[in-house]
Parts: sequence; structure tokens; C-alpha cells
Amino acid sequence: MAAGQIIDEDSELALQHAIAARRLASRIAVVREAVGLAAYAAGDWTMAIAELRTYHRMTGRQTHLAEIADSERALGRPERAIDLYRGADPKNLDKAGAIELLIVAAGARGDLGQHDAAVAMLQVRELTADEDADWAARLRYAYADALLAAGRRDEAREWFSRTAAVDEDQLTDATERLLELDGITIEGDDDEDEDDAETAETDADAVRDQDDELDDDDEDDEDEELEDDEDEPTDRAAGLPADEDEDDDDLEDDELDDEDDADDDADEDEDEELEDEPAAKKDEPAAKKSDADDEKADEKAEGDEFVAEGGKRPQE
Repeated sequence: MAAGQIIDEDSELALQHAIAARRLASRIAVVREAVGLAAYAAGDWTMAIAELRTYHRMTGRQTHLAEIADSERALGRPERAIDLYRGADPKNLDKAGAIELLIVAAGARGDLGQHDAAVAMLQVRELTADEDADWAARLRYAYADALLAAGRRDEAREWFSRTAAVDEDQLTDATERLLELDGITIEGDDDEDEDDAETAETDADAVRDQDDELDDDDEDDEDEELEDDEDEPTDRAAGLPADEDEDDDDLEDDELDDEDDADDDADEDEDEELEDEPAAKKDEPAAKKSDADDEKADEKAEGDEFVAEGGKRPQE
């Protein structure tokens, strides 16, 4: 029921409802019919063919042959649509279903380029009778369209006019097709097109102006950065501002002065060492002589001690 209520407004949502019902009750024929019709409305031609064929097998009816044949046409198989028309049993079809299947078969002839055959198929008694029937406007529209495709412009204009006369619910665009054949355009449509064009042009100008403003802002920012760079000259090698370079130079000068002072101190110490060295060398023989005398004195003392104990003094 939900699928049937919204199928004309939202066929996709209707199909989702029908598929949900199929998950719950796939063996009920009316459920499969609902899925097939919702799929046909949503343009899912393969599902529509499968579900409606299943419905026909479950019920033994052929109430939706027109939808199946039209789905075959949509899938690029017009020959199958014509075969369905030829194999249909008129006894199992109601008047509306038979007319719809005839319209689809004529359209399949047109798909194959057989426009004269399509015109001949639609020349049936119902074309001029039963003007109050639900299918009257659709049958006349299909006939007028077939005439136009066959190059019979004047006859097509007449039948578009007769279609518009019985199409009170505006199920077709017969009126627009008739005006098109007469070379008449509705001014309101042109005005709307012009308004749309002006709106689009205005939007494009606004976008261009915005882009220009952004470009100007970017250029101003770049100019300010360049001015700041000029106000603060930098050392290109070090990449530092000028005042920082001066500080670095001062530090380097101080370090050089400290190094010079250290070098001077080292030179003075070295000179002092050189001055002390000759004196040390002069004192060295005297020190050696004194040590030799001490050694002789010790040896003499040891000899004396040895003699005292009864020994003999060795010869010098």
C-alpha cells in the first residue's frame, strides 16, 4: 500500500517499500506485482521484467505485457517487444492493456526504422472511437508521432491537434508539439531563459570581481613585504639584519683582542724561560762537582770505618 501511494511522487522510495514487502512475503502475487510496477516506474527494467513475469506465472494473467514489452525496448531489444505483441492472447487482455501493448509494439517498429509499418499498426478502429476512454489521448499521440517520424508532417499536425482536444488531463505534450510544428514559441519561456542568462552573467561578474579583489589584496601584501625588506637591509651571506651583523663584528673584534693578549703573555713567559736557562746551565757543573765531592767523602768515611774494624784501606 505504501508503494502504491507514493509511486507517482517518489518511485525510488516506492521500490524500496515493495522490496521490503517481498522480503516478508515473496510468495504473494500482489507483492511481486508491486515490486515489478515500482521497478518499472523507477527505470529498473531488468527487475521489472523478472517480477512481472513471476506475477504472470503465479496468477496465469497477462495484465502487464505492455510494461514488459516497454522494458525490453528500454534495454535495446525492440524485437522482443514485437514478439510479445504477436504472442499475446487478446482474450486474456483488457481493452486498456491491449491498446498499451499496441502502442509499445508500434514504437518498437519505429526503433527499427520501420516508420510506415508503425503507422499501419496504429490505424485501428479505436483511433477514431471512444474519445472519452483513458487510452484515447495516448493512442492518438502515438499515431501523430509515428506520422511525423514517417515524414507526413501535415497529417501529424492534424493528429496532434486531435490529441490535444481529448487530453484534458494533459497526459501528453501534444499542445507543445503542435505549437512547435507551427513555429510558435512562448514568450514566457524566452523571458525566463533571458533572466537565467542574465543571472548567470551577474554571478560570473561577481566571481570575477571577488577574484580581482583577492588579487589586489595579495599584491598589497607583497608590496608591504618588499618595503619592510628595504627598511631593514640584511647581510645576504648571513641572512641577518644589519644591526645583528654589527654586534657580531664587535664580538669578533673582542675575541681577536683576547687572543692577541694571550699570545703576548705566552711570548713573555717564553722569554723568561729563555733568560733563566743560561743561569741554570752555569750552575749545573758546580752542582755536579759538589755531588762528586760528597760521594768521595762518603766513600772515605766508609773506608775509615772499614779500617777501624781491622781492614786495609784500598789503594786510591
